[in-house]
Amino acid sequence: MLGIRLALTAFILSLGIASAGAETIVSKSYSYYPVGGQTAAKLEEELWRGGPELEETGNRHPGATRIRINRVISFEQSGNRCAVGDVTVKLDTRLTLPRWTDSSGAERKAHLVWRTLSSDIKRHEERHAEIARQWSRKLETALRNLRPEADCVRMQAKVESTSKSILEKHAADHERFDRVEAASFERRIGRILRYKAKQMETGG
Repeated sequence: MLGIRLALTAFILSLGIASAGAETIVSKSYSYYPVGGQTAAKLEEELWRGGPELEETGNRHPGATRIRINRVISFEQSGNRCAVGDVTVKLDTRLTLPRWTDSSGAERKAHLVWRTLSSDIKRHEERHAEIARQWSRKLETALRNLRPEADCVRMQAKVESTSKSILEKHAADHERFDRVEAASFERRIGRILRYKAKQMETGG
């Protein structure tokens, strides 16, 4: 069984300062890489060999989720107080998933392995996208609720500090999810494969 270390996630944060509505804007897109092989063993090999390579590690993975979080913030100066005005947090998630291009004539076991692994990889990456969505909304809420400071330099410093803290927790949440997934992968996939193999034998 392939010990898949499911996708490491890349985080990019950029800051813009401009007028914007107070909301979280979420977009999600998909791209696919081709996977060949007509046997279960070759299919598993191709998932590793042809998967996306992450610049951060130099390693290939069977799936990946890239996340970009962009904050657009305005500040309002009133007398000797400066406050956060409008806040928009924009989240862009891009999922890279496998697509089997050599299924015609493949052995029965290969089809079973493909359905099991491809489904699990997609579920895993969708969860990364959901984690990012949840933390993006937490970031937007936290920034809008910041108390005013004496000037906008201090207010912007508070925005940066708050953003840094939340994004660190965001990254830790992804890392924790990956650790849990990696620890249970063999057991989880083995159980699913046995169940689906039994269904195939009984015609279910």
